Amino acid sequence: MKLAGEYTFDAPQQMVWDAVRDPDVLGQILPGGDGIGEIGENEYEGNLKIKVGPVNGKFKGNIKLLNIDEPNGYDIEVDGKGAPGFVKATGNLKLHPDGDKTNIVYSGDAKVGGRIASVGQRLLDTSAKAIVRQSLDLLNEYLKAKVAAQAAVQATAEAAGASEEEVAEAVAEAEVEFEAPSQAKLASDLAKDVAGDLIPRPVLYGIIAVVVLAILYFILFVGF
Repeated sequence: MKLAGEYTFDAPQQMVWDAVRDPDVLGQILPGGDGIGEIGENEYEGNLKIKVGPVNGKFKGNIKLLNIDEPNGYDIEVDGKGAPGFVKATGNLKLHPDGDKTNIVYSGDAKVGGRIASVGQRLLDTSAKAIVRQSLDLLNEYLKAKVAAQAAVQATAEAAGASEEEVAEAVAEAEVEFEAPSQAKLASDLAKDVAGDLIPRPVLYGIIAVVVLAILYFILFVGF
C-alpha cells in the first residue's frame, strides 16, 4: 500500500519540525496512545490501545528516523505488531517554508498482514487516505494553538515592557491549550469519509480502528 501527498501547516518550519520530532506532542494527537518514548538515538517505541466495535487489542510499534536533515526532512522505518496483524513501512518527509506556513511532502510504502490484510485493498486505501488527512489536520490544530499561545504571550510581555530576551523566554515557555479528540470520535469521523456501504457499519468501525493502529505510527512520524 502506497501513501503520498502534501499538506500545508499554519506554522513556521522550525515549529513544525519540532512537533514531528517530539514524542510528547505526538502522544497528545494520537488517540488511543499509551505512551511514545525515545529508546535510542532517533529511535522510538509506542503503544496504542483500542476498543472500538468488535476490535479490542494493542499494537506495539518501533520507529526509526534516518537520513535526518534538520529542519528539512528525514526518512523513516516502521515496524508495528499486534493481535490484529502487522505493518512494515518505509517513508520520507520533506518540509518547505512558505512564508509563515510550512508545506510538507510525504511518501511511503506500507506492507500489512494478518486480519488487516483480509479487509480488501479498496477499503485499506480509502481508510489510509482518510487517516492521513485527519491526522495531519489534528497536528495542524495543535500547531495553530501553539502559534496563538505564543503570540498572546509575546503581546503581553511586550506591553509590560519586557526586554527582548525576556520576551523570547516567555514565548518559549508559552503553554498550549489543546485537547485531542477521543478515539471514538476519530473512528466516527473516519467512518464518514469512508464508503459506509462497503460493509456493515459496526464492522466498518472495527476495521477502521485496526487500520488506525497500523498506519498512524507511519503517518504521524511521516506519516504518516
